[in-house]
Amino acid sequence: MISNSLTKRRSLVFFPYLALLSMLGFLATDMYLPAFNQIESSLNTSASLVAMTLTCFLGGLAIGQLAYGSLCDKFGKRNTLMAGLGVFAVSSILLGFTENISVFFVLRVIQAFGACSAAVIWQALVMEKFDEGEARKVFSSIMPLVALSPALAPLMGAWVSEQFGWRAIFIILAIVGLLLAAMTPALAKESRTRSQSEPILVKNILKNRAFQNNVAIFGACSAAFFCYLTLWPAVMQHHGYAAAEIGLSFIPQTLAFMLGGFACKKALHSHSPEAIKNMLITGFVVLSLVLFLLTQLGAGILAVLWVFAALAAINGAVYPLLVTDALAPFSNNATKAAGWQNFLQLGMAFIASAAVALIAHWFEKAIGTGILVCAAIVLVAWWRMNWSTWRGSWCFPDPARMGVLRTEKREHSDNDTKTHGVCNVSSQQKDTD
Repeated sequence: MISNSLTKRRSLVFFPYLALLSMLGFLATDMYLPAFNQIESSLNTSASLVAMTLTCFLGGLAIGQLAYGSLCDKFGKRNTLMAGLGVFAVSSILLGFTENISVFFVLRVIQAFGACSAAVIWQALVMEKFDEGEARKVFSSIMPLVALSPALAPLMGAWVSEQFGWRAIFIILAIVGLLLAAMTPALAKESRTRSQSEPILVKNILKNRAFQNNVAIFGACSAAFFCYLTLWPAVMQHHGYAAAEIGLSFIPQTLAFMLGGFACKKALHSHSPEAIKNMLITGFVVLSLVLFLLTQLGAGILAVLWVFAALAAINGAVYPLLVTDALAPFSNNATKAAGWQNFLQLGMAFIASAAVALIAHWFEKAIGTGILVCAAIVLVAWWRMNWSTWRGSWCFPDPARMGVLRTEKREHSDNDTKTHGVCNVSSQQKDTD
């Protein structure tokens, strides 16, 4: 009885633990944004250099994830996660005391490398501790909470920097990292020994068709999101909206993303994951085309905003399905696959953001064009994912095979006739006797 209550309490703590791990990178990305002016004056540097610290962090966050698969193979997930969180905490403390922008750059890259441990390993923990069906529900519960990070982290950062100064932001991040590190020994226990978990070759991950297609759709959906986020403030400013109104305009898609994730979890109780995923991908492609037409025809800002909010809801619902299906072939040792998945997703998002930035003078037309290209990638990956099933449904009967089937049927009928005749003869002999 005691062990059951302990297990229940541990499971209640495990979910918030996973949620915090999943949000750590976003907190470190967004929480210090409102303090850019303070950092600029405190470190006696330029606004462009302070902004570049964000670019360095995102680059480190993308590339660093590739290292954690091999590290987990060698040292185990728990030890690797504790080390990564330790690196994150120490670098955050040092960031809070630095006086030089060059040192700030280096420490942000190190901090990003530490944050990668949480970004990669929390997904692997879900895949290894839950079966595929439960993993979808866990992802669909946690990913909507992750969407809150970009909305809430800047607000928290603004309040902290006003009350205590920008350095306090990094001290708080260090405390979060240390808290997660303290929880890790109890909550991130190895589900199998390293000798039982055979290392997976990168080429086998990248050659896996399910991984390719699901990650391509995941990355393209994320890229569409970044096409919008990159240019939307400039678009609203171009149409005469104030900064406060621009900030409020990001609330609908945040709420829509959350609602989509929770709706997906509910739908999984009554519908198959494949049916839900196909419906969502169809909706994504159709809405992307609608958004493209609205932007090209000069529809109003509100029309574009609400259609994109619907796209955000689809993203929130489809992400858990795509992530689970991408990692499912490697559920026994998912860390390396999760690292490559996150790297490719961030890479596609970065390329999309850079591409629409090059045509920023198109304003909303650039957003619509970028999202339409992303939808085309989704459509190709979806076609590759379902081609074998569709081909089986649409193909015409093979005449040679039909001939064989007719021959087999005729032979079967002849055998039945012979057997029936023998039975009749036997019954007649019995009657005579």
